[in-house]
Amino acid sequence: AVLNEMAPDDAADIIGDLPYDKAEKLLRLMGVEESASVRSLLGYKEETAGGIMTTDFLTVNDDLTVADAIEAIRQMDEDQESIHYLYLVSDNGVLTGVLGLRTLVIAKPETALDEISTKELITVHPDLDQEECAQTIAKYDLLAIPVVDEQGIILGVVTVDDAMDVMEDEATEDMEKMAAMLPTDKPYLRTSAFDTFKSRIPWLLLLMVSATLTGIVITRFENSLAALPCLTAFIPMLMGTGGNSGSQTSTTVIRSMALDEIELSDFFRVWWKEVRVALLCGTALAIVNYIRIVLQYHDWAVAMTVSLTLIVTVLVAKSLGCILPMLAKKLKLDPALMASPMLTTITDACSILVFFIFVMAILGGRL
Repeated sequence: AVLNEMAPDDAADIIGDLPYDKAEKLLRLMGVEESASVRSLLGYKEETAGGIMTTDFLTVNDDLTVADAIEAIRQMDEDQESIHYLYLVSDNGVLTGVLGLRTLVIAKPETALDEISTKELITVHPDLDQEECAQTIAKYDLLAIPVVDEQGIILGVVTVDDAMDVMEDEATEDMEKMAAMLPTDKPYLRTSAFDTFKSRIPWLLLLMVSATLTGIVITRFENSLAALPCLTAFIPMLMGTGGNSGSQTSTTVIRSMALDEIELSDFFRVWWKEVRVALLCGTALAIVNYIRIVLQYHDWAVAMTVSLTLIVTVLVAKSLGCILPMLAKKLKLDPALMASPMLTTITDACSILVFFIFVMAILGGRL
């Protein structure tokens, strides 16, 4: 009884999460019409436009008048979920036009629907990724978007409330990936400690093992650190600056790609911009650190070593911050995988390596 009263797409979401035998039992208990609608929606893949669309929408023949359409709407089910637009279809179900209910209400009764409808249709295919579908709705400020097949026959509509749910879920998933966690669809307090452990431990293990790169570099130059112990004090600052610089860039680039503000073809423009930003940021940080180190240690050579390392570290980190997410997208991977944790691990190793290269070049005679 509850499922019969629900919108078809919401009922399909619930039944789709159940074991096959329980789902079939519920479908048989539902009304014939409601069951048929839910079964049709279950045939589409999850996380596609077809998987989140509803079959509750208003359609009328495109040869009717305004008065005919209003009368037809009065005869329809009062529980229609999507009443934002009226969709005009031909005799064989092909979508030919769309008009808002406001346009319908203020038009003269004798006006033909074909005269006042919009012919430049914005539609999506049922196999389109749900995130792209939601972005299309946001891009054109729509309250609903029709889903059509290859022949142009309307199959359903995706409403703005469902699109908002998709955007929230996708944003949460990206946030979890950027924080080095496996995505979960359960609320925090309803997730057991063991399930939370399972979502976090794979990344923690991977990052722990990958961090040994930094240890290997430091071990390789332990004699230099023994000769000039003060160099050890600069390692946390260099690693932190590199990680923070890369995270700033990767977060900005990933967000811009998610909003379709940049494409893969914009790679060189993005990289060149980040190079200029890196030089400005790196130079500013280098000047401040040079003055601080000279005042604290009275050693211009050490100050120059750290300052040059800062400039190169920020340059490398910001370059990787834009390269890695765009490379991931090129490889059909989620750019969020290349965000903060993974990027920080790589930039840590790079910053230490750059540091000791400058140490050997500038301070080699004192080691």
